[in-house]
Amino acid sequence: MKKEEAFYIGYITKTKGLKGEVQLYFEFDAYENLDLDVVFADMNGKMVPFFVESHKLYPNSTGLFYFDDIDHIDKAQVLVKKKMYLPLTKMPERGEDDFTYNDLKGYIVSDETQGELGEILEVNEYPQQFVATVLYQEKEVLFPLNEDMIVEIDEEEKTLLVDLPEGLLDLYLNS
Repeated sequence: MKKEEAFYIGYITKTKGLKGEVQLYFEFDAYENLDLDVVFADMNGKMVPFFVESHKLYPNSTGLFYFDDIDHIDKAQVLVKKKMYLPLTKMPERGEDDFTYNDLKGYIVSDETQGELGEILEVNEYPQQFVATVLYQEKEVLFPLNEDMIVEIDEEEKTLLVDLPEGLLDLYLNS
């Protein structure tokens, strides 16, 4: 399998115990809906399959996994910090109403007072919130995506209207 035929779900954060158990941190929103019988690790550019012997998911976006043939901490250690993928054929179907902040990537952002800011280049998830990155006046500007700042989302036009706090853009432009 090639990387283009897969979608990213998260990465291995650490080993647990001596019997080869690993913790996977999910960066995929609906991780509880994933079919996790086999996952693929990006091992130096090659997609290597790992067959799941057993796993347990937790509400904090993590899961503990045992893989076939990984029965010792030394064998599991090579997986730490490796990105994990699933085949595109296992991508869960999304309903029409399943819109997430990550879907805003590529949208054109306008601020109520400053006007058009530019295209959302990246949406990053941090523990407390989602943050959008926009290139505005040749500076990278970051701002939180939350209900307090978002005025309107137009899915057809792919535009986002926000009301940024006064002075936020100045922090980036005057640095």
